[in-house]
Amino acid sequence: MSRQDLSAGRNWYAIHTYSGYEDNVKRAIEHRVESMNMQDHVFEILVPKEKVASIKNGKRVISERNLFSGYVLVDMIVTDASWFMVRNTPNVTGFVGSGNIPVPVLPEEFGLIQRRMGEDTPTTDIKLNEGDLVQIKEGPFANYDGTISEVNKSKGKVTVMVSIFDRETPVELDFEQVIKKM
Repeated sequence: MSRQDLSAGRNWYAIHTYSGYEDNVKRAIEHRVESMNMQDHVFEILVPKEKVASIKNGKRVISERNLFSGYVLVDMIVTDASWFMVRNTPNVTGFVGSGNIPVPVLPEEFGLIQRRMGEDTPTTDIKLNEGDLVQIKEGPFANYDGTISEVNKSKGKVTVMVSIFDRETPVELDFEQVIKKM
């Protein structure tokens, strides 16, 4: 089977790039599509990213992170010319597939990627787990020590069991309000 046999339809394809060069590859392919007049074969280039919440200097920061380091998705019709144009873009190491024959991304796989990219709630990149000993930094329980009994990454909250008058009391806090003790 040659690439010519695959030119019948438009599909999403994954291309492998050097890690860290995904955005550069996207821009380079977009530029090459324009300069080589390939708009009727290459339609969209996508670097799948997700929003991530993390703590920097005691504050919650929302940033973006690549879902698949080293990969870019291209919506295209594969012909010899379009394959050659994408494959020979700087920092592209090849198409995902066997040999010179790219394999399309399955529609259900692409649907999962789209859903994950479209989530407004950032995933949390916080290193807190159930059972961790923490100190509360702020609020009415500032300077109290406790043990994490529950972690809710989607809401950015932890439940900490704090000993008040010799009784364990659950306190729900934001990730930023606690610091892990060693």
